This record gives sequence, C-alpha cells and structure tokens, in this order.
Amino acid sequence: AAVDVLEITSPDKGSVTLKKIDDQWRLTAPIEFAAAQTAVDSALDKLAELEVSGVAATREKNHDRLEVSDEKAVKILVKQGDKVLADLRIGAYRSGNTMVRVAGEAVVGALTGARLGLLPSTTMEWGDWRRLNPETKVLMGTAEDPDRFTARRYQSGLPADYQSRINRGQFIFPVDEEKLDSRLPAGEIVVTVETGTGAKAYPLSLIGDGAVNDSVDGVPVVLLVQDSRRAVAVYSPVVEDMTLTFDYAEDRQAFVDEETGSLWDLGGMAFEGPLAGVRLKALNTRRAFWFSIAIAFPGMDVYIP
Repeated sequence: AAVDVLEITSPDKGSVTLKKIDDQWRLTAPIEFAAAQTAVDSALDKLAELEVSGVAATREKNHDRLEVSDEKAVKILVKQGDKVLADLRIGAYRSGNTMVRVAGEAVVGALTGARLGLLPSTTMEWGDWRRLNPETKVLMGTAEDPDRFTARRYQSGLPADYQSRINRGQFIFPVDEEKLDSRLPAGEIVVTVETGTGAKAYPLSLIGDGAVNDSVDGVPVVLLVQDSRRAVAVYSPVVEDMTLTFDYAEDRQAFVDEETGSLWDLGGMAFEGPLAGVRLKALNTRRAFWFSIAIAFPGMDVYIP
C-alpha cells in the first residue's frame, strides 16, 4: 500500500506529522515546511525491511524494561490517508537489534497458552525443491504490496556467527537461562517430530547426511537428512502395511529402503525400483534452535545417535 502519512511521536521531543502531497513529502505539524525527500524515503525503506529475529517478551510488564511501552517508546503511525497501515512502538537498541512492539497485538487474553496447529514442512535448497516440484509458486507480495518480498529479502539470513553466539549464551533478546536444557547446545538446530500423542527433537548436526529410522510415542517415523545441504524432511515409513527401513546411498545422493531396494528423493517420492511413483506421507514438524524448543516444550524427548 502507498504510504502518504507518517506520524512520529517521541516521549521527550513531541510529535511531528509528515504528509505526501503531490508526490512530495512535507512537514505539516507542528509547522508547515518542506521535508527532506531522501530522508523520508530511506526511513520508509528501513521500516519495510524490518524482520523479526526473535521474541524478546510476551508480557506487558516487560515493556518498560525494553522501552516499548507507550510512555518510553518512539511511536510511529504509518498511514494511507485515514487508513492505519502500521502502529509501531520503537524501543531500546540492544546487541545489534531494535526492540519493536506492534501496538494492539494480543499477547495475553482468553487464548493465552493456546497453540496453533502444526503442518508438515520440508527444508531444502531452492534448486532441489524446484527440481522436485517444478510447478511451485513463489510468494512475491500481497494484494496491497505486490513487490513486498524481493529477491534481496529472500536471500537475507542470519549472521554467520549467530549460532556460535547462541552457544556462548550471547542471546539477542532476554532468555530465561533457568529454562535452558543442557542436553544439547543452545544453538543446535533441531527438527521436532510431533504425532498426536508425542514429540521428539532430532539434532541435525549429530545426524549429518543419513536416514533416522525411529518412532515417536510408538508411531514409526523416518527422517531423511542431508545436513551438508541444510535439508531435512520427515515421513511415515509405512507403505501398504509395510514399515520400510531407510538408509542413505551417498553415491546416488538419495535414500534407499532395505525391503525393496527402491530409491527415494528428499521429497518422499520413490523414483526408482519396485515402489517407483509411491510418495510417503509427510509428518508434522518444526525446525528451530534447541534453546527455543527447550523453553517452549520443556522436557521434550531428544534423539541422540
């Protein structure tokens, strides 16, 4: 959506209003004056590029400490005419990150503690995904902003040393260290497999390139992992009442089941052998740093090779 009004309120400097009139930004309050066009455009670009790197707090009592309370934060109201597009509270800058609160976002209430339903997911490099799923569509924007998700946004990622910093306890937001679980390094990337009655975390760096044949609360599961390519998928190994056992065929860069000798790709499809054309059922998973899983799901079972 085209932004044409910015209202900025500082707790110690008062409020200013900027409006775009005839394609030119002007200061309209507290006085009328021409605005620096490049400065306003740059500020809007930075707002558009804001990305969430983590949740610093979920309780209102922490707002003052993070300087995102209504009394301490810089308030930014982004509008199109009278329509509010964003109502932000900009707070403290800590460890390379700016604390931001979206005003009006519910963090407490009748649904506090409820969890959204989980869906199956697969992680792999775009080239591999495109090869396995050539008809895939890519989200490039929204109806209001068709170009919102540019190639640069998709290519951006976490800093190279982010994982090692977490392992050293250098979190970019407040973390209750009493809730950390020392069974794995805090920065270990895990995939959790969740069935209807159980859940288990699988540390990817300890698995490497390979297949994990396991069960979660009695439900057979298989992880197909190519950690060197940052790829992992989780499936039910049951095909026509037969539970398959998988191994990794490094020379073929594929997976093979011991029962029929069929070859399988990371997408869960058999592409060679007696079961060619059969696709495994994907299971519900989430991929995250271990510290966040340990805090959100204390006591979760951990697979150790």
